[in-house]
Amino acid sequence: MLRKVFYISDGTAITAEVFGHAVLSQFPVEFESLTIPFVETTQRAEQVKAQINDSFITTGERPLVFHSIVKPEIRDIIYSSEGLDHDFLNTFVAPLEKQLGVTAAPVLHRTHGKANDSYEARIDAINFAMDNDDGQTLKHIDKADLVLLGVSRCGKTPSSLYLSMQFGIKAANYPFIEDDMDNLKLPEALKRNKQKLFGLTIDPVRLHEIRQSRMENSRYSSLRQCRIEVKEVEMMYKRERIPFVNTTNHSVEEIATKILDVTGLERHMF
Repeated sequence: MLRKVFYISDGTAITAEVFGHAVLSQFPVEFESLTIPFVETTQRAEQVKAQINDSFITTGERPLVFHSIVKPEIRDIIYSSEGLDHDFLNTFVAPLEKQLGVTAAPVLHRTHGKANDSYEARIDAINFAMDNDDGQTLKHIDKADLVLLGVSRCGKTPSSLYLSMQFGIKAANYPFIEDDMDNLKLPEALKRNKQKLFGLTIDPVRLHEIRQSRMENSRYSSLRQCRIEVKEVEMMYKRERIPFVNTTNHSVEEIATKILDVTGLERHMF
């Protein structure tokens, strides 16, 4: 039976999930996780406590409980359960109060709520990424913070959306297709914004596998075509001195982090 893990918060539970996943990823163990956001009343907290206790009774093992709870009355109820508590906020808040000489003033939903000053900027960035996905238009390229380039299915769209959602970066992306390969060059709008360009590439075999799942046994998905496109695009990156990263063995989080590291773009944290 898998070890049970609870992620609990009186807000979105995103903080508890992120910290908890980061910690548990260090262990070669599989977990069964349950995320419970918006535990904002004592009544709801008592219900969650009952769930934690039921898990202990059923399995005979005390479940792991990761939480980021602002309200002390809610936190105390969770503390009184049979769970093994890991309180992220208070683990760091108390030492920081001493180091900063300032008393914390916790506010519900401050971490990921709409009250965050950068919320509207993030929404604008997400809308920009969707409006400027896959070369739909080059009209707004001058307003982009970043333009991702690459062949079809190499990871441009998920990377653009991740950068906009997590960091508020206005990321457009532009595809190079089969018809471009005979005379591969940058459109004028991209040349004008060359300092914003960043390339993605991918192993041709992996690209073939991805395309096969969408258009099986087509010219588009053939290994030969994948090899031609990847080779031509990589040659163009080198010719134009465009930085690029291979996405084959990297998650979208790793790709985005690499892009930010190379470009020096400012991270807008939410």
